[in-house]
Amino acid sequence: MDDWKSYYPRLGHFAAGDWSFDSEGQAIVVVDPSTEHTIGLLPKAGPGQLDAMLRAAAGAFADWSRTPVRERARYLVDAARLIEQRAETIARIVTLEQGKPLAEALQEVRRAAGLIAWNANAAVELFEAEGERAIAGDSVVLRPVGPVAAFTPWNVPVLSPARKISMALACGCPCIIKPAEETPGSAQELVRAFVDVGLPNGVLGLAFGDPAFISDYLIRSPVIRKVTFTGSVPVGKHLAALAGSLMKPVTMELGGHNAVLVFDDVDIDAVAAMAVNGKFRNAGQICTSPTRFYVQASAFDAFLDAFRAGAASLKVGSGFEAGTQMGPLVSRRRLDAIQDLVDDAVATGSRLVTGGERRGEQGYFFSPTILTDVPDTARFMTEEPFGPVASVAAFGTLDEGIALANHDSLGLASYVHTADAETARHAAERLDSGVVGVNTFSVSRPELPFGGIKDSGYGREGGREGLLEFLVAKAVAR
Repeated sequence: MDDWKSYYPRLGHFAAGDWSFDSEGQAIVVVDPSTEHTIGLLPKAGPGQLDAMLRAAAGAFADWSRTPVRERARYLVDAARLIEQRAETIARIVTLEQGKPLAEALQEVRRAAGLIAWNANAAVELFEAEGERAIAGDSVVLRPVGPVAAFTPWNVPVLSPARKISMALACGCPCIIKPAEETPGSAQELVRAFVDVGLPNGVLGLAFGDPAFISDYLIRSPVIRKVTFTGSVPVGKHLAALAGSLMKPVTMELGGHNAVLVFDDVDIDAVAAMAVNGKFRNAGQICTSPTRFYVQASAFDAFLDAFRAGAASLKVGSGFEAGTQMGPLVSRRRLDAIQDLVDDAVATGSRLVTGGERRGEQGYFFSPTILTDVPDTARFMTEEPFGPVASVAAFGTLDEGIALANHDSLGLASYVHTADAETARHAAERLDSGVVGVNTFSVSRPELPFGGIKDSGYGREGGREGLLEFLVAKAVAR
C-alpha cells in the first residue's frame, strides 16, 4: 500500500506571495481514482482571495514586464531544475490523484521541467532577435500583453500548467493559474517550485474552487488582459464568448476526435503495437489520443487482429503496481460517460471487438475497448470519447481515407502511417487538423506550435508561435 500521507501536500491557494488554506464554502473532496478513497480536502477560493491575486498581478506587471528577459529566464530555469530534483515525489502525487502509471507520471514531470527550460531559452532568443526591429526608420517592439488567466485540465496536471505558466512568465506576463480540482496537488507542487526559487510576489497566483465562478470572475476583471484555456469544446466556447465580449485575446486548446490513416505498405504488426501504446496511454485521456483508425482494406483484418490482441493483453490496474500499463479513468463521472458512449455505439449497431465494460468493483477502471462497424448515428462518431475507446474501419483509396478522416467538426490531430513519402506528403497536406503525425503518435513537442482548427480551438501553444500569443507588436512610427 502506497504511503501517500507521507508526501501528499496540504492543499491551498497562493495569493500575493502567501499560501492560504481558507475555503469559501465547503471544501472539495479529492479522490484517488484507483481506490475511490478520499485523499484530501481542497479549499475553494472566494472573491477576497481572487482579488488579492488580481491586485498582486496588477502591481507586479510593471516591474516584471521590464525585467530583462535573461533575468526572467533564470527564474524559469531554476524552477525547472527544482522540479527535476523533486520529480519522483511530484510523480507520485500525479499517480495518486490522476491514476496514470507511475512511469508515465514521472515522464510527464520531467517533460514539464524540460518544457519550462525550453520556453525560457526560446524567449531569450525571441526577444534578443526580434524584441525591437527597425523598419525604414520606424520600429516594431514586442511587449507583454499583460496579466494572464490560465485554465488547465486534469489529464496532464503538471505538463499543461507548466506550459502556460512558463510561456506567460517568460514573456513578461504575470499569471493566475486555475488548475483542475481533480488533481490539485500536482499543480500546487509545480507552483511551489516557482515560489521556492524566489519568484517575485504577484507574478504567479494559484486558485482552486468552483470552475464557473473563478473563470467568470477572473475573465471579467479589468486586470486580466489575456486568457488561455485547455479543456472541453463547450466550456471553451463559453469562455471565448465571454472574453470576446470584453475584447480580450484568447488561446483555446480544445478537444480532438483524432483520425489515423494506416496504409497497407507498412509493417502492420509494428503499427498496431504503436497504436495500442498511442491509444491507451493515460487510459485514452489525452486530447491528441488517436481515436478513429481507418485502415486500407487489404490490411484491415491483420491490423484489427493485432490491435485487438494488444489491447486485450494490457495490464490494467493501480498506477503504483509494477507492470501496470493503463490506470483508471479520473472520476466516476468519466467512467459513467465512457460506459454510456460504448453502450450507445453497440445499441446503434456497432460491433464490440474487445472490452466495453468496467473492470472490477473498486476504482474507475475501464477495459481497453475497440469497436468496428460504427454507424454515423452513434454518438461516438461526433463526441470525443476521452477514454480507452477506439473504432476501426476500412478505406480504399487515399481520397476515401482523407474524406473519412476529415468528416468531423473537430480538428486537433491527425495521423498517417505509410512507407511511401509521397503518400505521407499528400495526406499531411490534406488532413484537416492543426497537427499531423507521420509514422508517429508523438506530436506535442516544445519547439513545435500546438493547437487545433475548427471546433478544436484557435491560437497556438509551443514553439515561437506559442510565445507570440503572450506578446503584442507595438509600432513606433517616426
